[in-house]
Amino acid sequence: PRCTPPALDAHTRAPEGRHSRHPPSTARHPPPEVTMASATCVPMAAATLRPSVQQARGSKASLRTRGARTRTQQSVSRGARKVAMAVGIEQEVAIDEAPLSLLREDGADDASSMRARFEKMIRNAQNEIVAAIEELDGSKFQEDAWTRPGGGGGISRVLQNGNVFEKAGVNVSVVYGQMPPDAYRAATGESGTGKEMIPFFAAGISSVMHPKNPMAPTVHFNYRYFETDAPAGAEAAPRSWWFGGGTDLTPSYIFEDDAAHFHGTLKGACDKHDAAFYPRFKTWADDYFIIKHRQNERRGIGGIFFDDMNDRSQEELLAFATDMAGAGGPAYV
Repeated sequence: PRCTPPALDAHTRAPEGRHSRHPPSTARHPPPEVTMASATCVPMAAATLRPSVQQARGSKASLRTRGARTRTQQSVSRGARKVAMAVGIEQEVAIDEAPLSLLREDGADDASSMRARFEKMIRNAQNEIVAAIEELDGSKFQEDAWTRPGGGGGISRVLQNGNVFEKAGVNVSVVYGQMPPDAYRAATGESGTGKEMIPFFAAGISSVMHPKNPMAPTVHFNYRYFETDAPAGAEAAPRSWWFGGGTDLTPSYIFEDDAAHFHGTLKGACDKHDAAFYPRFKTWADDYFIIKHRQNERRGIGGIFFDDMNDRSQEELLAFATDMAGAGGPAYV
């Protein structure tokens, strides 16, 4: 079914074995136009859920694979769009083993800086999520690492053709670049006529996971930090920073306990910081993860989404981003 999810209030944990379900019974998979876990479901052609047997055999690029690419494209948020608009990002160089840090070695980003602390957080989250998926699947992720001569780099971990997952990726990246001043002003709302390029820093973790069993849902999440510096030689720094991120769940078949567990886990993590976060960010996700060419159909059963957050201290928002990234594994696995 396709689902348009309002808020979920249930918080019960789904039973074990969600990733190896048998087809649901009639009671668990009601007819069209019923309300299930506060999500209104409508019928959907089988071809839009997953490819037919002939399609699957005849093409290596299945609908789910193409969906992964589409999902990755859709998950590019404002911070990533700035990177796409930027120039001066050096070509990456493959390395045999990931370094202890992807930050520049000039000493400017010491261990106490927000850049260093956010990198540490996303790399810890990557390790924890990969370990949980490997334990569930029984297969190992393959790691590729890369750096750039002027600083930054990334670590990609991918599991393919596993016992549970068709494909799962958990990637982290650290990027240094130069942002056109018009792009900076459009992003921040600041005025000015300066022509100097704005140095920026961005770091994030991103993941998409596709199980083999259509009874198990696909999940996506990413969390990021973005920061700008003063142009070279400038006395006053047009310095800005913000946090962003989100996660959502896309099942082919709806199970009420799965939906309640996913949203309940996210709500619990949000409530540790502000009781207003979950309803606010859930609505934002419903409006963000939307497929406009399908008459504004919402993707899956939603989740949370936030961007451009700098209305609190960096300490508070780092703690929030840390807890949300940490909730990704328990919410899904």
